[in-house]
Amino acid sequence: MSTLQTINDVPVLICGAEGEVIAGEREALDCIGDASYQGAEWVVIPVERLDEAFFRLSTRVAGEIIQKFVQYRMGVVVLGDISRHTADSAALRDFVRECNRGRQTWFLADAEELRGRLTGAGA
Repeated sequence: MSTLQTINDVPVLICGAEGEVIAGEREALDCIGDASYQGAEWVVIPVERLDEAFFRLSTRVAGEIIQKFVQYRMGVVVLGDISRHTADSAALRDFVRECNRGRQTWFLADAEELRGRLTGAGA
């Protein structure tokens, strides 16, 4: 279940922790379509909804999913603790750091961090 919320004047589609696993482009497009229909500018995906392959960069799943969000000019946030994944992969740590420097894809720990990012220059 997804809900549309407005956080600091930014419409955000928050995906529920329960639901279909987002494992590739098809599920990403479903999220993007739902968000677009509801007028969202950002989609928040809980870590629990992402397939384990997303966190192994060699599978290219993360790149394929994020590329769809970029193509449709939709911001995407991976929300939750990914420390067990980043502890095992320097490449993933670098990827997360680079994403978080940008304005389109963020890996954030919690809703409070999301609110902070969606203020002023962060959005």
